[in-house]
Amino acid sequence: MLLSRLGLKRWALIISTLLAVMALSFNVAIAQKEPRITDIVVTNTRDHLLVYFTVKDCFSPDITKAILSGIETSFTFFVRLYEPRDLWWDKTLSEVEVTHTIQYDSLKKVFKLHLPEREGGKVEVKDFEEAKSLMSEVVGLKVIRLDQLKKGERYQIQMMAELDKIKLPFHLHNILFFLSLWDFETPWYAVDFRY
Repeated sequence: MLLSRLGLKRWALIISTLLAVMALSFNVAIAQKEPRITDIVVTNTRDHLLVYFTVKDCFSPDITKAILSGIETSFTFFVRLYEPRDLWWDKTLSEVEVTHTIQYDSLKKVFKLHLPEREGGKVEVKDFEEAKSLMSEVVGLKVIRLDQLKKGERYQIQMMAELDKIKLPFHLHNILFFLSLWDFETPWYAVDFRY
């Protein structure tokens, strides 16, 4: 009855349009991968608790274009260490913030990186893929001295990353206000462990 009113052709058109919209939405969602933290390793030296991790899918085409045009770009990584407690709020033992910065020097054709957790802190590379890899990896970040931890106790380490607002020369702020849309942050990721 309803089919006879609208006609079979009209129903087929409506259904095919809905399927096309759903497929397009699905493809757009797949194409725009959200930045995420992977490869998390918690380890220690003789004196310190260390964390290693990588941020994947953090270089969108717009961010890449900004870097290649010489705009300084920063990723800030936040790491927190907690001692979970059952009947009380978790105790915060350490909060660490580290910022990686990249800027392309088009005259020398090198990427200048500032990676404070690494020895020396400053690195120059010619290859953009290598620069992106260095920028998105936290390597051996000291979280806390081991003498502040208790043997056999449970702990939780959390980490997240965010792209800082791109800093432009003052006269460009009003023209390029849309660059704030490039800001991203990952959700918090947590790893439980015993010391």
